[in-house]
Amino acid sequence: MSSLLERTIEKRPDKVKFSGRILFLTEDPELIKRQLAGEDLAWDTKNPANNPKLRDDISTDEITPAHYCFYFDETLGEIPYLGLKCGSVTPIGRNDVKRGGFVAAVSGKRRGKGSSREQSPYAEMCAGIRLVIAENIERIYKQNCQNLGLLTSTDFALIDKVRAGEEVPLTAFTAAEDEITRQVIEYGGLFPFNVARLQKKVFLPAIETKPRPMTVAEKIFARHMRDRAEAGPAPSVEPGDTGFAKADLRFSHEYVTPMAAIFFEHYVGKDAKVNDPSTILFFRDHLTFLDEVISEEKKKLGLLDLATQLKLKQQDFAAKQGIKLHGELKDRKGSEGICHSIVLESYALPGQLNIGSDSHTPHVGAIGCVAFGIGTTDVFNSWITRDVRVKVPESVKVIVHGKKHPNVTAKDFILKILSLDYVRSGKALAKVMEYAGEAIEDISVDERATMTNMAAEIGGFTGIVAPDQKVVEFLIERRGMKRSEAEKLIEGLYSDPDAQYAHVIELDAAEITPMVATPGDPGNGKYIRDLNTPVPVEIAYGGTCTAGKNEDMDMYAQVLADALKEGKRVAGSVQFYIQFGSQETRDYCVRKGYLEVFQESGAHIIEPSCGACINAGPGVSNRPDQIVISAQNRNFPGRSGPGQMYLASPYTVAASAVAGYIVEYSPSQQPELIAQ
Repeated sequence: MSSLLERTIEKRPDKVKFSGRILFLTEDPELIKRQLAGEDLAWDTKNPANNPKLRDDISTDEITPAHYCFYFDETLGEIPYLGLKCGSVTPIGRNDVKRGGFVAAVSGKRRGKGSSREQSPYAEMCAGIRLVIAENIERIYKQNCQNLGLLTSTDFALIDKVRAGEEVPLTAFTAAEDEITRQVIEYGGLFPFNVARLQKKVFLPAIETKPRPMTVAEKIFARHMRDRAEAGPAPSVEPGDTGFAKADLRFSHEYVTPMAAIFFEHYVGKDAKVNDPSTILFFRDHLTFLDEVISEEKKKLGLLDLATQLKLKQQDFAAKQGIKLHGELKDRKGSEGICHSIVLESYALPGQLNIGSDSHTPHVGAIGCVAFGIGTTDVFNSWITRDVRVKVPESVKVIVHGKKHPNVTAKDFILKILSLDYVRSGKALAKVMEYAGEAIEDISVDERATMTNMAAEIGGFTGIVAPDQKVVEFLIERRGMKRSEAEKLIEGLYSDPDAQYAHVIELDAAEITPMVATPGDPGNGKYIRDLNTPVPVEIAYGGTCTAGKNEDMDMYAQVLADALKEGKRVAGSVQFYIQFGSQETRDYCVRKGYLEVFQESGAHIIEPSCGACINAGPGVSNRPDQIVISAQNRNFPGRSGPGQMYLASPYTVAASAVAGYIVEYSPSQQPELIAQ
């Protein structure tokens, strides 16, 4: 990489001018169609109440639907917003944005929520978008924009300046940012900034925070932050401190690795070697079953062939770089496992800082490490530097008091949290979600992982539970670790009693009953008993990283074993799919005798993969009126097919599969699972 030290790197001009139109992503599809046809929408920046309602909660699934993420070049410029729904209408077609000459796109709250896919801002850039304006913007999406050089703002006054053709000072986009982010924006992206960093041309502020009480996450950041002279870990950090954090583990999957590899080979060199390949992992876990569900239309577009190219590019790069690849099975269809499942089972350790190319990377916070999702540019830059840009986030403490009901799970807890106004309004964005309280202490590591995993749906920076004796037992049982070694790992990993939090949420577990999130958003939480009418289901799906763990399998098996005892099976009107998160979980089910229970009950068993959660495996819907109940993590429009998806716990999903409609599970007095 010595050539990077000689490369010419320049900052962008201190004023920017946007030449083009503004696309307002409104709730009214007709207004969008009129803009695409050439009309410039009137917009009153002085009196916002006079304006049409902007779409809130635009997910990256809507900006770049999953199947189009098989592209990893400028072809993506043809497809931004293809999945954008306004009511039941998807008003934007292929190439519409590019043809329209738009330079800016405007929307409402929580823009870019969901998946960490960098294809979304890259598609917008390739279509001509140079500026994104929204009321608030999700952390990963915003960081991906900055890394690519796409400007973002929450200042709607810029609309008038863009329309007037005025030059806008670059400080309009940097003034509110930390020192490092300011320089990333000034250099036009993360890679040119990092080259300037290697050339010692940029200013990296030292962390000078005095010793203070810290949260468990802050303690882990302090251990990993590199100061200006890289003299060692910072003794203390506080929210707002910025720097680069050394990553213990970096991982990516076949949706992201190929694009990152192409960036690496283009910007660094075809023969360049990554930094410390022993701490990098690749996974073939997202698209293993794609061929079973992809439409003929998409096959004709060559998308299945493109998906195969993703797999092959990752394989080749892994072999060339000497990187461990958890790939497909050799003897049957399926993968070794979902990245998050395998990282929790086999790699992550308390106190580590891990980064991954997926928004659900916080999954492993269940054992007390800081883990967070990053985009493609962050991935390939981490291969060079083995660190990642970090602004120490504020923390929110979520305390769940008391004892939960027997039919309530961690999924019900998180659906309740997601329904709170503090979360729905975006106040938790980019914050650490720290889960605590007696009800959290009572649940297993597998169940805690459901809550840390779905910090992604909150829009949080990460989720974490301070490690305790349950984590020690997990490491002993699942890793074969010596007790003394496991005990040592968790030493000091707790939040100080007087640590500071941006907000504290307190819930009483006894007041929470089984929940669903109604179609459209994970934040649409509702108690099942408050559903006004019975909701019949056609598809029930249990799986994904969120609900394909050992204890999730315990729940499916418990419900189905109870049903068999009563002479019941999966309802004839329902297709029930159970998909393992990893081969380790599959082996667990074999040992426990669950496969026989699943089969006898009429459930379909699927080998590990992400599958239906990303519209890429059995369990997806194929009609808009089809109702699905799923234990996965998100139900954004089009995420898993055109149907209406309800999110729920493994208990609720299995019970509903048996009943034929959404129902709470009522456990038998003495549930008898198959003996080990």
